[in-house]
Amino acid sequence: MAKPKSNRVRIIGGAWRSRLFPFPDVIGLRPTPDRVRETLFNWMGQDMDGKVCLDLFAGSGAMGFEALSRGAAQVVMVELDSRAARALRENIELLGAGHCELVVGDALGFLGRDERHYDAIFVDPPYAQKLLPGILPGLSSRLKPGGMVYVESDSPQEFGCEWEVWRNGKAGQVLFYLLKAVKKC
Repeated sequence: MAKPKSNRVRIIGGAWRSRLFPFPDVIGLRPTPDRVRETLFNWMGQDMDGKVCLDLFAGSGAMGFEALSRGAAQVVMVELDSRAARALRENIELLGAGHCELVVGDALGFLGRDERHYDAIFVDPPYAQKLLPGILPGLSSRLKPGGMVYVESDSPQEFGCEWEVWRNGKAGQVLFYLLKAVKKC
């Protein structure tokens, strides 16, 4: 008999370390695994004090909540699915994450309206929708100096001359990349 899905995510570091929070069953929603988040935040230096982050396709909120737990000054979460957004809102309240802004809507539409710049942008769209090629070209102009973009995918990615793959890894079927913008191609 198969073990039932727990639909809970654990924060792995920072002020909320070991806190669990629920997320709904939504097609395509798969929280970034603990091991991948731990690797990513090791690469980024663990401490997110004062950083402003954007979590596109927030889903469970694992990346955004992890950044907040590690001291991010603000995280903007963008999520289209109403059930996932409702759970995010409840988890923001549960964690007392007043410095988290939830935007319910389409990621591309949000990027077209939002003019802020970010220290870190987390991009983990539903794999089946193949959204990365449409999202990545506009992100380099949205980064603060020294900012980075995290990308997660189920297949190898080519990023073109606009991006330098600073670090990358694989955990099971998940491929993940930490990108830096290149000033000139």
